[in-house]
Amino acid sequence: MTATVADLVDALHRRYPPALAEGWDAVGLVCGDPRDGVEHVLLAVDPVAEVVDEAIEVGAQLVVTHHPLLLRGVHGVAAVDAKGSVVHRLVRAGIALVAAHTNADAADDGVSDALAARLGVVDLEPLDAASGIGRVGVLAEATTLGGFADLVAARLPATAHGVRIAGVLEAPVRRVAVCGGAGDAFLAAATAAGADVYVTSDLRHHRTSEHLADGGCALVDIAHWAGEQPWLATAAAALTADLAARGDTVTCTVSTRCTDPWTSHRRSST
Repeated sequence: MTATVADLVDALHRRYPPALAEGWDAVGLVCGDPRDGVEHVLLAVDPVAEVVDEAIEVGAQLVVTHHPLLLRGVHGVAAVDAKGSVVHRLVRAGIALVAAHTNADAADDGVSDALAARLGVVDLEPLDAASGIGRVGVLAEATTLGGFADLVAARLPATAHGVRIAGVLEAPVRRVAVCGGAGDAFLAAATAAGADVYVTSDLRHHRTSEHLADGGCALVDIAHWAGEQPWLATAAAALTADLAARGDTVTCTVSTRCTDPWTSHRRSST
């Protein structure tokens, strides 16, 4: 049997129910005909031009991204800006696009679960029980903050952002909180959960400073893209298995393009 776009969207939604998405989010099918057949799926973090290039190159009929293309309301998708151009290129190439964003953050085996697994954090529970966002667990063996930061740098995809650390490098680390994507809303939750360190992205100066001054846990700030990229392999394996269970063969490819917007890094010489 040949799976359809609708079949893939249904499988994705069973794993990552849209009902789990935040009210402000925009998840689900963005463009494409639900009746079209799908043999090859490309999974990526960002719905950007480079990912469209890759989808065309690998012959994908469907792209699954974590970030939505049209998060805010629009009145048209003319090909006069980056987002409109992406829509037009996808439609012309016969490629559908579907997004799984905060629903994939909150669901079991979602974005933060994949990040935790990549870092060797086990015995997981939600960081924010109210919305299921983030995870907190333990390392198999205790280490130091500096040693843990080295592990994070080694196990996540390389980016110009790198890994930033706030805390005493010699401090012991065993209990770890993680949140894929921008997670400064859960700084207090990480400390309250007893975490020795919290791994997330997009931490701002004042929030970080105040968190530490109030006795909060150590922080490891990673690139937004790098923190969410590990989920792609999890989602690819899930979709492949779920479609196979219903008798459909679908090839799922994880994008090899780094779409983190930061392209280089320099340290001040003074």
